[in-house]
Amino acid sequence: MNTFPTKILLATDGSREAALAARTAIDLAHKTRSELRVVYVEPWPPIIAPEAGERVTEAINEKKTKRAKRFVDAQVQEIETAGGSVAKAYLRKGGASEEIVSLAEEIGAGLIVVGSRGWGRLRRALIGSVSESVVRYAYCPVLVVRKEKR
Repeated sequence: MNTFPTKILLATDGSREAALAARTAIDLAHKTRSELRVVYVEPWPPIIAPEAGERVTEAINEKKTKRAKRFVDAQVQEIETAGGSVAKAYLRKGGASEEIVSLAEEIGAGLIVVGSRGWGRLRRALIGSVSESVVRYAYCPVLVVRKEKR
């Protein structure tokens, strides 16, 4: 029985912490000969004033989706430039932790890798923590990568 994951799902948001998580995921994928997959979750639905009208709403949604697709492509390029190989990239819309956990289950990920900003208790309690929620609800192991304290 192989104890290493065959699919690693890296969740990214473009932050410095996500870049550190990406480097860790690349290294793990190489060492374990695992497939590396990447997901970015676009917050959805966007906040739009009801009086904006349907056409304006559609235009904004289309623009946000195109921007998100470019972002995912750029993240894949950065990973490949850093020596990684991305088997597949995903763009999901909705709540970050819910979408990450759902996708991991859909693809049969053996490990989820996420970055963490290491916010304090108060801020985490007020706005939540994606990494904490992923750890709580994921069916597979989760590696939370944090920057080193100085």
